[in-house]
Order: sequence, then structure tokens, then C-alpha cells
Amino acid sequence: MSSSVTHAAGNKSLDTAWVRQQFPSLQTQVNGQPAAFLDGPAGTQVPKQVIDAIHNYLLHDNANTCGAFATSRRNDAMICGARQAMADFFNCAPDEVSFGQNMTTITFALARAIGREMNPGDEIVVTTLDHDANVAPWRALEEKGVHVRQVDIREADCTLDMDDLKRKLTKKTKIVAVGYASNAVGTINPVAEIAELAHSVGALIFVDAVHYAPHGAIDVQALDCDFLACSPYKFFGPHMGTLYGKHDLLMRFSPYKVRPAPEALPDRWETGTQVQELIAGIAAAVEYLAALGKRHDPAAQDRRSALLAAYRVTHQQEMALLAKLMHGLQQIDGLRVFGITDPAKFDQRCSTVSVRLDGHTPTETATFLGERGIFTWDGNFYALNLTERLGVQSTGGLLRIGLVHYNTADEVERLLTGLCELRDR
Repeated sequence: MSSSVTHAAGNKSLDTAWVRQQFPSLQTQVNGQPAAFLDGPAGTQVPKQVIDAIHNYLLHDNANTCGAFATSRRNDAMICGARQAMADFFNCAPDEVSFGQNMTTITFALARAIGREMNPGDEIVVTTLDHDANVAPWRALEEKGVHVRQVDIREADCTLDMDDLKRKLTKKTKIVAVGYASNAVGTINPVAEIAELAHSVGALIFVDAVHYAPHGAIDVQALDCDFLACSPYKFFGPHMGTLYGKHDLLMRFSPYKVRPAPEALPDRWETGTQVQELIAGIAAAVEYLAALGKRHDPAAQDRRSALLAAYRVTHQQEMALLAKLMHGLQQIDGLRVFGITDPAKFDQRCSTVSVRLDGHTPTETATFLGERGIFTWDGNFYALNLTERLGVQSTGGLLRIGLVHYNTADEVERLLTGLCELRDR
């Protein structure tokens, strides 16, 4: 079976062979079989240029910022370039981009700063679909007397209950915290609509875009979100976090930081010395996506256009793989798929699928597959509200299959074969 995926006429297919050549770790073998990295939601593999960027930084530019010497100046220039790269990624101004340890730490810091202006009786809205990194930081403000209200899901397809969201919004709502896409079941939320609803009651919106970032282009202007965070290690970069915030809001709220730290943007929200070698890797991850876009659409000249082109072709690849995966899963007796299964509604989900196989815990299933070189994840994936709501938390959670654009139809077939082998044991 070919590793490429054929798309409709008139659309250029993803050059899967070229893509896979960019990722050295895809050559990994387990028990004599090639590794199938279907664990993307926990962190994707990285292309060689990301590895090279981190290596080269440590070799040539390793210094702290704002020094009066060559390596420090090169370091400053690198950070400036990385910030511009992420600005193109988000479609915002460079001084609206901040780097941080990870999305969880960034969100805790932002929530504490916003909490300075909140009063007892103020309300925050979170959702059942979210990773706890977009729940716990806001619930921590309950110690100030803030009320946190949680939006339910429609259990049949694990989509957000928009009617419940509307009921939970009041004139007391100050923050709506929502995920762009569920890291557990792949649901894509209507973020632009949610932002409009939040703003209609005078609330701000914070978007966790960590899980969406590998699967679709982000446009903070079109979404009209106030804050948005993501983690580059989910879109082919190193383990760090990035924050977008509207300029006036980043200046309005006061972060907790040391006294000598700058008050001006963009440094205002970057507390302490950053992991600068990883910032170099972030820039390289964005450049990888841009190079992919230009390869498939030579008309895309500027970086933003190239990124959009990249996501167009990777989305096609992922949706074709998802269709094959979903069809195969639905043929396996005793297997339940959680989330949207109707191909007509695949525009409301990304290529992350969670399942359970009768008679086997998710850990048993993941272990069986892992011994055959098929890497999946098991547990709650920190989406604790969701696994509790679905009634699977006490029995091991879910088995998660995460497809990204470097995955292949052959890998999907191996996964399906492995699940059938386990079922028939």
C-alpha cells in the first residue's frame, strides 16, 4: 500500500516522502518494525532544521540578552526573528507575542494577573472539553470568591453544548476560557462564535490553541480572541509555550515579575531568563511549515501565505487519513469511538480519535500496540473533566490515536490490524 494519499483533482497532494525525510526520528524501529508515531497530541516529532537550529544556537549564539558583545547581539536578533515568526503564525503584531515555559505555566501566570482585577461574585466560564491547563488556573481564582461555571457537552458526539454556554454567560462573566480543539476527542469548537458571545456580555475570551495548532492555521484577528496560547512542541517544535494577547490588554493587566524586569512589550510578560535555545527551535518549526507551504504552492511568497498553504495541504492529508481510520474503527466489533464519527461533520473535528476496546483497558491496548511499534496514548490526557463526564476515568480513561501530516495510510492500516489482533486474542 502506498504511503501517499490521493486527493481530489485540482488539489496538489502532500509530498509525504519529502515530509518524512525531514523528520529523522521517523526512522526509529521497535522489535524490528518501524515506529508509527500516532502520539502527536502528546507532542509531535521535530524536523531536522529544528534540531539544527537548537544545536547551532548553543554552538554560536549562546548568551543572555542585551549584552554589548557579539553572541548576545546575535541572541537578541534570533529572539526578534522568532517573535516575528510567531506573529506571522498568529497573524498579529510581534509585540503581542510572548514566550514562556509552556501553555500551563503561561495560563497560570495570566490568570493570576487577571485575577488581580476580579472581585467576589465575578464569574468565569470554562468547559467540560478542555485540558485542565485551561480549567485549573481559572478555578484557582475561586479562593478570591470568584464563581466558575462549567459548560457541558453533548455526550453523543462530544461537542460543546452551545445552548448551555449561552445560559452560563451573564453580566457577571469576566472570562470565557475555551479550547480551540479537544486534545482528547478532536472536537473543534466554534471559537469565533464563542468570542462574539463572550464580548456581548462584556467578557474577555482566552483560547487554548495547543491542540489545534498542528492541524489548522490560526488567525487571531478573524477569531477576535483576547488571549490565545499554544505550545510549539505540538506543531513540530521544542517544548515551550507562546502567548498572544491584544496589545492594550497585555498593558492593562499587571504580571507578577521581578522589579528590574521591563515594563514595555513584548518583554513585559516574559518573566526570568527564557530557554533561548528552544526559542531558536520555535522559529525553525515555523520555517519548516513555511517551507512545506512554498513547496506545495510556489505562489506563496511571504511567510504568512506560505503557512496558510502548508495548512491547506496538511489538512487534506489528515482528513484523508482520518476517513480511512474512522471507517476501519467502525468495522471492529466491541470498539467504541468517542466524538464525531460522521464524515459529513469532519469539518468540526481534527484527526485525533479516542476509543475503547471491550475487554481491554486503554493501557493494555496501548501496551499491545506499542510492542508492535505503534505508538498511541492512554489515560485522561489531562482532560479530566471530560473523562469523568464520559464515565471512563475510573477504568483507565481512553486510548488516543493522534494523526498528523507525517503519518501514512500504511500506519493507519497497521493500527487497525493491531486492534483486530488484540480483539481476537
